[in-house]
Amino acid sequence: MLRQIKLVLPKLRYQSFRGQQHTWRLRSTSASERALQYQVGQKIHGFTVKEVVAVPDLFLTAVKLTHDQTGAQYLHAARDDSNNLFSVLFRTTPMDSTGVPHILEHTVLCGSKKYPCRDPFFKMLNRSLSTFMNAFTASDYTMYPFSTQNGKDFQNLLSVYLDAVFFPCLREQDFWQEGWRLENDKPTDLSSPLVFKGVVFNEMKGAFSDNESLYAQHLQNKLFPDHTYSVVSGGDPLVIPDLTWEQLKQFHATHYHPSNARFFTYGDLPLETHLKQIEEDALSKFERIDPNTEVPNQPHWVTPREDHVTCGPDALAPDPSKQNTLCVSYLLGDITDTFEGFTLNLLSSLMISGPNSPFYKALIEPQIGTAFSSVVGYDGSTKEASFSVGLQGMAEEDTERVKQIISQTIDDIIKDGFEEERIEALLHRIEIQMKHQSTNFGLSLASYIASLWNHNGDPVELLQISSYVAKFRQSIKENPNFLQDKVKHYFKENTHRLTLSMSPDETYVQKQAKAEEEKLQKKIQALSDTDRKEIYEKGLELLAVQSKTQDASCLPALKVSDIEPNIPITALQMGTAGGVPVQLCEQPTNGLVYFRAMCSLNTLPEDLKRYVPLFCSVITKMGCGPLDYRQQAQQMELRTGGMSVSTQVIPDANELNTFEQGILLFSSCLEQNLSHMFHLWSDIFNSPRLEDKERLAVLVMMSAQELANGIAYSGHLYAMTRAGRDLTPAGHLQEMLAGMEQVRVMKRVAEMSDLSSVMRYLSRIKKHLLNPENMRCAINATPQAMSDATTRLETFMKDVDKTRKRHKLVRPDVVKKPLDPQAESGPSRYLLAEENFQPCQMKTFFQLPFPVNFVSESIRTVPFCHQDYSSLCILARMMTAKFLHGEIREKGGAYGGGAKMGGGLFSFYSYRDPNSVQTLSAFHKGVEWAKSGKFTQQDIDEAKLSVFSAVDSPTAPSDKGVARFVSGLTDEMKQNHRERLFAVNHQDLVSVAERYLGAGQSMYGMAILGPENNVIKKDPSWIIQSS
Repeated sequence: MLRQIKLVLPKLRYQSFRGQQHTWRLRSTSASERALQYQVGQKIHGFTVKEVVAVPDLFLTAVKLTHDQTGAQYLHAARDDSNNLFSVLFRTTPMDSTGVPHILEHTVLCGSKKYPCRDPFFKMLNRSLSTFMNAFTASDYTMYPFSTQNGKDFQNLLSVYLDAVFFPCLREQDFWQEGWRLENDKPTDLSSPLVFKGVVFNEMKGAFSDNESLYAQHLQNKLFPDHTYSVVSGGDPLVIPDLTWEQLKQFHATHYHPSNARFFTYGDLPLETHLKQIEEDALSKFERIDPNTEVPNQPHWVTPREDHVTCGPDALAPDPSKQNTLCVSYLLGDITDTFEGFTLNLLSSLMISGPNSPFYKALIEPQIGTAFSSVVGYDGSTKEASFSVGLQGMAEEDTERVKQIISQTIDDIIKDGFEEERIEALLHRIEIQMKHQSTNFGLSLASYIASLWNHNGDPVELLQISSYVAKFRQSIKENPNFLQDKVKHYFKENTHRLTLSMSPDETYVQKQAKAEEEKLQKKIQALSDTDRKEIYEKGLELLAVQSKTQDASCLPALKVSDIEPNIPITALQMGTAGGVPVQLCEQPTNGLVYFRAMCSLNTLPEDLKRYVPLFCSVITKMGCGPLDYRQQAQQMELRTGGMSVSTQVIPDANELNTFEQGILLFSSCLEQNLSHMFHLWSDIFNSPRLEDKERLAVLVMMSAQELANGIAYSGHLYAMTRAGRDLTPAGHLQEMLAGMEQVRVMKRVAEMSDLSSVMRYLSRIKKHLLNPENMRCAINATPQAMSDATTRLETFMKDVDKTRKRHKLVRPDVVKKPLDPQAESGPSRYLLAEENFQPCQMKTFFQLPFPVNFVSESIRTVPFCHQDYSSLCILARMMTAKFLHGEIREKGGAYGGGAKMGGGLFSFYSYRDPNSVQTLSAFHKGVEWAKSGKFTQQDIDEAKLSVFSAVDSPTAPSDKGVARFVSGLTDEMKQNHRERLFAVNHQDLVSVAERYLGAGQSMYGMAILGPENNVIKKDPSWIIQSS
């Protein structure tokens, strides 16, 4: 499960604030109209209606209720969206860093009174068609959300979730497995040394190895030193072993009570059904208590404070001599003042977002550091909000300079204020993102209201975005210095201000390891011989339980027959504009137009390919035509919902050695801004300003830093990409453009003192890629706007026609495939077919300063349209749920692991894993298990449900037809795949396991990212790459 500790939540909240979105069935308002009929004071299944409010901004009706017997709070958002969501939130306020709320979050999902089988949460992933299932631990709350499009499924999941949180088993063995335990390194060998084990223990070791997360955690702890925010809610690995099972149970008893709960439901299912089930299954069994979990306000300091922390060195830092971070953080007001929060959030964006913001100009452009500090901007995830600004990737000697710049910039803002056009651009962004329709709106809403509601703020008030925009405009009109006054009050005159610096310590990792070893030895020294024997016997008991086949028959489940047999058909029109193929898709996009263009890499010289990701990153940020980069950024904010370019490596659906290579242009805008959006693209095609060396240097540093920071979060993806590098031609290019190879390329570019050669590369890339000769386009818009959109596209193609050049193909092995299979003579995609490609086996180990590993093995199999592809998809899901989860997570202690099928590769992986070679062995045992056929029809059906929940996940109007446009996957291909998924049987699964996954049957690659590894060092078959 993805655990979102504090560091992620500010981003989530901020994104949610910007992105209130509609879903598709806008013409029908039956769910929201039905909800308007509820009356204040009305009694429904033990609840009393407190408020009924129409929220036209978001096309929903909010119904607020309270449970009579327990005082539990409830909010229902009725909206015409079939992707219904449930969430229950508890205020969890730990007073130590043992990670008790985080470990409890894991442990309640390990079995309950009605569902006593082990791990019902993970088992329900395979017995449901959920579109989302998870649990989050924040600094001061724990939230359990799920969503599904199926009414029966909703009731099943609700039953499991309610029983899990209110009536969990909380077995001691589950605490050992999920939290921490002392156990023999080899559980079956009494003479092997005792070590710390546990899923959360290893997860947090991984989190604490990420310098960005570490800094964010220290900053919060030190800005709020007097209550719950001063501790690590996720758990400090050096403190986690102080938690006892009794303390865990006590924390549940005091915090997981309806009187401390906030329920949220969303969608088009009837509210009464939810209330009846929640009352009968859970709330009727409780009486009201005073949970006493309120978080007091942090006493304000009378003088600012400074502090310093250390971290491990970053082996992939663009400049090894610049690894310091410095940030100034200000305590703001209570988040329950919703308009003040809205204002400060906007003010934060004006101060730090984009190249026109004062802090970007003052801190980023002088190249003192590589990027803003990991915590930057407004953070409303704590009871009192905060604002932070600073730099990472800076030299220690620049500390005083950065402090001075921050102080001076605040003075400058108070003096100069903000340009009106920047404020309008920000309000335009809010309008765009309110109109944009996402598939997970319910989850965004639950995350958006969580912190405020958790501290007794009014969540309905928070949804009235248009009224805040109007009030904001009015405030500025009445007082032109409105924003400057806020800056003066909250920043200039604020004495609750923390300046926190962080520097690398070469011995940091060793010090952490030593501290852990000392903690371990202290525990061991207190043990008697009887204690040791008991630990050994308990380890064997846990291993026996983990190895035992579980009876999950007590859990509710959908049947395969509940799955729709056919996919919905997406109507598309194919045409041309200025000689370029165009796909048109009419959708209810709520007044927005979405534009995509695919540009081929087929004529690009091989030596330039490694720089294509950098080109994609900078091409919309360097300025274009008459606009410098600041003016360009301003126009993009004022006229579009964003403009981006990304690399694309698309395996062919029929041939493993064939793939398409290109870049994808994407943008959106309000219908009335179409001409402006295409004009911006025209200027990017015709006259990008790629000669600004200073601007390029800033973007290179930021890009290199972002890549280096991302490895600790996405190490499993890097491992999988590397493992597949030598198995298919597409895999080889994917590693170059998006793998560890690209991280190293960007590190080398960032180290260059002169970027002249890189600028020349980018100009050459532009001539090949931004070329109508190698391009196809797609537009998603309403039927009313489509005519205007195509006319504007025609004009755009005429404007850029001068960039059209017929370059020579770099390779002769290009094959033509029609965009419309029904029209062979029509427009085509051009793919590379490397018929002579020879896959080879490669094992690569990247030594990195992490205390945990990311492990992967990939096996070359078959493409999407092959008859065995569906069987391999089902097998990957079944192996994950029925074998690998138990071996890698439960027994091995990794945060996660499993198998995936895609791109012609069957890939095993683990995430934040204390093991390496042992995990590779678990992968191989999984193959033997599959070949043995020791699985049931129920296991197969569950795997099918899980696969279909992903296949049938909702698609937003903006994304309809995109799989066809980008990958050439037609509805017919998808339907054939669907029918093959339904048809997969026991014999098919054993057969594909034997033919593709068995030793010696196929080519494979392995990759591990992790700490120094003596076993691998002694094995000559591994290539070792140190950072």
